[in-house]
Amino acid sequence: MSDVHEHVESNSQTLRPVPRSAAKKKASRRKYGRKASEKVERAMHEMKRGKLQSGRSKRKVKSRKQAIAIGLNEARESGGKVPKAPKRKKAGKRKTAKRKTAKRRKKSS
Repeated sequence: MSDVHEHVESNSQTLRPVPRSAAKKKASRRKYGRKASEKVERAMHEMKRGKLQSGRSKRKVKSRKQAIAIGLNEARESGGKVPKAPKRKKAGKRKTAKRKTAKRRKKSS
């Protein structure tokens, strides 16, 4: 099977080229690079030995998910192929708006 075209028979018994979908090409690519897998492997190894510490607090990491996150973050910092970290939602503005409306309601009653 070639990367660009496949031949598919139609009802009229003629062959026509069909382009390979972009989704299939994208799915076959690696999402994480080798450097990322090495960093995660090292972080998991350290966690199992009890030597992996979290960021500023330097507390011992006990969670498998946290060890993976630390490994991916290190790979990101060293320039490895890693997808962007998910964005966190900001809820600060919404809470203050709720408080202000609650205060207005109390004043009006």
